[in-house]
Amino acid sequence: MNDTILILGACGQIGTELTQKLRALYGRDNVIASDIREGNQEMMSSGPFEIIDATSKERIFEVVEKYKVTQVYLMVAMLSATAEKHPLKGWDLNMTSLLAVLELAREKHIQKVYWPSSMASFGPTSPKINTPQQTIMEPSTVYGISKVAGEHWCNYYHEKYGVDVRSIRYPGIISWKTLPGGGTTDYAVDIYFDAIKNGTYECFLSENTRLPMMYMDDAINATIQIMQADADKIKTRTSYNLAAISFTPKEIAAEIKKHIPEFEISYKPDFRQAIADSWPQIIDDSHARKDWGWQHKFDLTSMTNDIVTSLKALEKQKLEEV
Repeated sequence: MNDTILILGACGQIGTELTQKLRALYGRDNVIASDIREGNQEMMSSGPFEIIDATSKERIFEVVEKYKVTQVYLMVAMLSATAEKHPLKGWDLNMTSLLAVLELAREKHIQKVYWPSSMASFGPTSPKINTPQQTIMEPSTVYGISKVAGEHWCNYYHEKYGVDVRSIRYPGIISWKTLPGGGTTDYAVDIYFDAIKNGTYECFLSENTRLPMMYMDDAINATIQIMQADADKIKTRTSYNLAAISFTPKEIAAEIKKHIPEFEISYKPDFRQAIADSWPQIIDDSHARKDWGWQHKFDLTSMTNDIVTSLKALEKQKLEEV
């Protein structure tokens, strides 16, 4: 593998784990991590790191030239809940960073681009069950609006200029290694931490709010898989639906109780409930499975077992270090 990869937004929830996986695959010196500020110790010590404002095309270009970058993973985004509080900042960050990278690809400075979309690109009028690859998309959040616009910009640059840009519509992503960054599905991460630490959790969504979710390991594998696929297998240049599991807060709490019987959950829906209600409950990702062989590995049971085991081991390690 002769590619040199630049990850923009490497310190985010997905970017942190994606960086380590790509460095393991391509070699530490061939994966340049970057963000607006420095990352954790593992990030900084495991390979090259550059401070980059992803809205600055000039700064991205400097780093692309310095390292002879061939691929860019643009993981920068202001997520749904945060962007609702800062709509213009959310729009500016999400769109300016994408257009900067697409322009560099159009100018032939980059050979291949990855940009993540989201199930937030769907809206209240989209079908909620088995949401198809192509359907009505009328999002009601700034984050969703920016993702729909971004999808069409990706397709435009591919059709007009031949840019090899690839994209996935992520469901909610769950990880125990990295804290979430202001999304509406964050409860499904927070619930595990609070269950281990306190034995209780107050959920900001109602108990029967069903949303599409995915364990981080599956999300990382899908991201790398679509980028490694032959170009002729990528039939969709807006963004591919991606799915693994769908569950409610009540169902995830029941699964946690199998490991922590004393765990208790309460519900206090806030402004994020309206966002969640506008999103799909189950997504049809048959196009990704057919075109480039996507398959998920983790269901709710195996994911919960992995997370609870890992967090308990982490807590034990902390106690031993005290």
